[in-house]
Order: sequence, then structure tokens, then C-alpha cells
Amino acid sequence: MLKSDFYKIFKYNLLIKKVKQILIQRLKPEAVRDILNSKQRMKLIDVREEWENRIAKINSSELMPLSNFIEASKRLNKDDNLIIYCHYGIRSAQVCFYLEKLGFNNLMNLEGGINAWSKQIDNSIPTY
Repeated sequence: MLKSDFYKIFKYNLLIKKVKQILIQRLKPEAVRDILNSKQRMKLIDVREEWENRIAKINSSELMPLSNFIEASKRLNKDDNLIIYCHYGIRSAQVCFYLEKLGFNNLMNLEGGINAWSKQIDNSIPTY
């Protein structure tokens, strides 16, 4: 492989990564709250583990733990509008990328996860 070919492939891969980051919206807690209050058809998915969900959760969310997500994701429709969250937004971002590879189009990641939600939207939800 020529050096110039390597750089073309490298730049292409960076571009694809950037496009994927744009396709998967990162929403601040206030934006998620506004979407949920607007009554838009939206599924709020919690990908934390059961023990985490018992400590803190957003009402109206559906638990699909990361440890069982491949099986649980079969219940989702590729046309669903999905907001995914976890503790800090890292695992949920990984789930968004996984779902995007499966052909899901309407993906949003709660930036900062339930930790940010608790601090900015509903301080009655405990942090851990």
C-alpha cells in the first residue's frame, strides 16, 4: 500500500466516525425533558444494570441492561424514536453505535446520563 493510500483511508475513516457522531444526537438533559414533555412518540431506554436501576431511574424509561442488550434489542423497531441513557452517557453511546450498525435511524443519547439528569432536572433522583 502506498503512503498516500494509507492517508486517504485514514482520512476516510475519520470522516465516517465524524458522520456517525452527527447521526447519533447527543442531547442535554433539558432537551430530553422537553422532548418527553412534548408527548412525541419516544422510547426512553435505560441500558444500566438492574441494580443501578433500583437506585435511580427516570420514570417512563424501559430497562434493557447492557449485559442482556442484544436479546432485549429484538423488541425494538428500527423506526422507533429512541433516547438511550446510562449512568454517565458512555455505555449508552456504545449502544447507539451498535443500534446504528443494525440499521436504526432515530437515535439520541442522553449526554451525561442519569447523573446529569439528577443534577439538572430532578434532584429527587439519587446520584451514585
